[in-house]
Amino acid sequence: MWIFRTKAFKRDYRNLTQDLRRRVDKQLELFVQNPRHPSLQVKKMEGKWGEQGIFEARVTQGYRFTFKIDGEHYTLRRVGPHDILRSP
Repeated sequence: MWIFRTKAFKRDYRNLTQDLRRRVDKQLELFVQNPRHPSLQVKKMEGKWGEQGIFEARVTQGYRFTFKIDGEHYTLRRVGPHDILRSP
């Protein structure tokens, strides 16, 4: 598995609080070990984003990260509150 981060993901991550960055790091560790880990609650996005192969995963109750899969390449697209799901 190869993990890539978009500029938007890097920017979003930098803007998170230190506590949220730790939570994101913990969830990303789980993600690397097992992308289907139950606590991630991974699901394909609905509508046009899902049609484009974009998924979302849970960080906390109110925070998510989005990603796209291309074979063994996983591209982390965005991270933040539910609002990011409008343009993942």
